[in-house]
Amino acid sequence: MTTATELRYFASADGDLAYHDTGSGDLLVLLHSGYADRRVFDAQTPAFAAGHRVIAPDVRGHGASANASRPFRWADDLAALLRHLDAGPAVLVGVSMGGGIATDTALEYPELVRAVVVCGAATSEFTYTEPWGREIEAEFARALGAGDIDAWLAAFMRTAAGPHRTVDEVDPDILRRLREMALGTISKHTAGERNWHVPLTDTWPRVPKIDVPLLAVNGTLDSAELIAEAERLARTVPDGRSVTVEDAAHYPNMERPDVFNEILADFLRTL
Repeated sequence: MTTATELRYFASADGDLAYHDTGSGDLLVLLHSGYADRRVFDAQTPAFAAGHRVIAPDVRGHGASANASRPFRWADDLAALLRHLDAGPAVLVGVSMGGGIATDTALEYPELVRAVVVCGAATSEFTYTEPWGREIEAEFARALGAGDIDAWLAAFMRTAAGPHRTVDEVDPDILRRLREMALGTISKHTAGERNWHVPLTDTWPRVPKIDVPLLAVNGTLDSAELIAEAERLARTVPDGRSVTVEDAAHYPNMERPDVFNEILADFLRTL
């Protein structure tokens, strides 16, 4: 498991960005979901550090990394970290927001990317259109606007369950870990705080130019439109493939770590 004492920090142009760096060998970068932190990958970091150099950063504004005080892009932060470490090209593995970061980085900095793995994600240009996702986004906004962190956390837990089951059907330890990470990240921010993130636009016309292997790993219990978006990404790149993980939703790496790790290990062996 990763611990705070093992964290390292990269002095970016806008504050220190935290990352965990362990193992040696070909580079594997693990990119966490929104509102969480590097600990999303606690079941992957030690497993893959046996044969790879594994870097698991806290994305800006999350975990132990600095908040933004000026405009920034996720891909730029990751590229700056990899260049600071004189590392790459890397296999980028991302869950949810992290998957969008992985794809964005492949678009913006192809020289730094060896392969891409996304879970419940495609590019960062995604918006919910179906009722389940729109309802959760509306509850996020309502709860944060009211300063009701408990309600916000309850809505966040629903993303872990997915639209096909209740939160009570998810492993309580996974919920506890996600709640701890989310509370830590949301506590770093204040109501009405400016969002300095600059979204990447016009990504899909560029996706066919991603010329590295890409794998989409989706939990079968995740939102249908998230699965469809990830599978669209896998179909659109020249070398893409898609697999599903049964009995898992938005976090297949946390709910079915043995299955996820086997899928990822098999993919890495093909590179």
